[in-house]
Amino acid sequence: MSSQNPTYRFLSTSSQYEYPLRTETPVVTRSKASDIQTSSPSDEGQVAPRMNDITRIHPGAVDHFDDKMSMDRASIDKLREEQHKNLVKPLNNEFKIQPIVPSYIPQNLPAEQLEIPQTEVSTLSNGLRVASQETYGQVATIGILANVGSRLETDANTGVNHLMELLAFQSTYQHSSAAEIVSRMDTLGGSTFAAFSREQMMYCVDILRPNIDEATELLAGTVLTPKILDEEVEEMKRVIEYQTMDMLPEMMLGEGMQIAAYRDQQLGRPHFCPLEALPNLNAQTVQEFRAQHLSASDMVLAGAGIEHERLVELGEKYFSDLPPTDPSVHANMIKPSTYSGGEHRLQTQTVDGHTRVALAFELGGWHSDDLVPTCVLQILLGGGNSFSAGGPGKGMYSRLYREVLNRFYWAESTEAFTSFHSESGLLGISGSSTPNKSRDMTRIIAEHLGKLTADLVTDEEIDRARNMLKCNVLTQLESRLVLFEDIGRQILTYGEREDTTAMCAKIDKVTADDLRNLARRALSNPPTISSAGDDISNVPTYCEVSGWFKP
Repeated sequence: MSSQNPTYRFLSTSSQYEYPLRTETPVVTRSKASDIQTSSPSDEGQVAPRMNDITRIHPGAVDHFDDKMSMDRASIDKLREEQHKNLVKPLNNEFKIQPIVPSYIPQNLPAEQLEIPQTEVSTLSNGLRVASQETYGQVATIGILANVGSRLETDANTGVNHLMELLAFQSTYQHSSAAEIVSRMDTLGGSTFAAFSREQMMYCVDILRPNIDEATELLAGTVLTPKILDEEVEEMKRVIEYQTMDMLPEMMLGEGMQIAAYRDQQLGRPHFCPLEALPNLNAQTVQEFRAQHLSASDMVLAGAGIEHERLVELGEKYFSDLPPTDPSVHANMIKPSTYSGGEHRLQTQTVDGHTRVALAFELGGWHSDDLVPTCVLQILLGGGNSFSAGGPGKGMYSRLYREVLNRFYWAESTEAFTSFHSESGLLGISGSSTPNKSRDMTRIIAEHLGKLTADLVTDEEIDRARNMLKCNVLTQLESRLVLFEDIGRQILTYGEREDTTAMCAKIDKVTADDLRNLARRALSNPPTISSAGDDISNVPTYCEVSGWFKP
């Protein structure tokens, strides 16, 4: 080592790259800028003298931190004044913290002086419902939800809802491009979201409370007056192609489950746009679908973290132009789907080479008394991935974890699932394994569903399931975005919102007998089986699986 190139080491270092051959645990200490040590070739391995001046390490360096403590107060103030002169951009007084709290920020009051937030609902003159709940926070979430989904599509416009979801917050007649909307939302301090399902669609913005008005204007633009340019449509069609190429096998499995369970009916229509349907989609297709199905009476303006009166004002200001419609018009467009059961097999290339299998039976939908017991049963069965980690909150004590994932080494995943719609619902179990074990996996899934009809679940299992369901729901409702969505979807579905107290009471009333009766009703229907993977030859046929459930 040359004396012209000394090595300097800091006391607080513990880098594995500096001492790659050391095996002892490094001692981590803390030091100030002045506590720097240096060593020379003659005393390497010995503790070097402590440096009191950074300029001794880098001669000519400016002592920005005054390590020598040689400056008096007048010199410090003079230096600070000179530094302020060299600032590239002066601070804007508009954003200066003022001694008086702005009027748009809710007052911080003691808890005993705050009213317990309640969901409030109003109806505008055009039939648009407005629902909100205060959170006493500085951020609000507002959005539009509508009873519009892929079940309303026809063979001529299959995939239009998938396309509309991607076209959300693109150019409008108020804003010329998606980039302009993104830039404006960045300035306002917010973000945008859109989600479409088989029965409902949702647009929303999450925004700082002082900027709610401008954000609502952006929301109204994308809902009511989007341009839907040809170039935007073509760009999003390319996105759909990429999404199809990267679609997870689990999503394909769920899509196949719906198609098999309600074949050739509205609920059995594909939700994700098939590639063969893309040529039929264009800007005119989207405009016609919107004109036919978007109406004030089938929409809800929902908000979380905003005063109800304020949201009603915004609704009148930006959504009063929505034409009123007869609710029966939308009702006549809904053709109730009848569960049939069936099979859907999809041979497709997967990254891991595993075969996915799902087996399900019909139960009641959103308006059925089966709803809460079905949710409890799903939690009780639980499940997950063989590589999951965690404790009871992750479902490690659920039945499928204990009796499948912990018992069969070849089981990569197994999990209970539900799917609810207005007139029907599904309860089932999905699993994945190597192709040579897919038959065994199907058999185990069937055995666990059949076991529910014969034996009562234990008190420990049902207590844990009820507590976990309440914990999951209440924890999620602490999220402003989840609260907003829950308000909007409940108003659309039921016309009112059930409070958490009533919901928890329903969960607590579920008994082991309820779950067994529920399973018996479900398994009295024909099964639905869906499979996807590189090799599905070992998955049992529909006739064979149906035979397993015959008395």
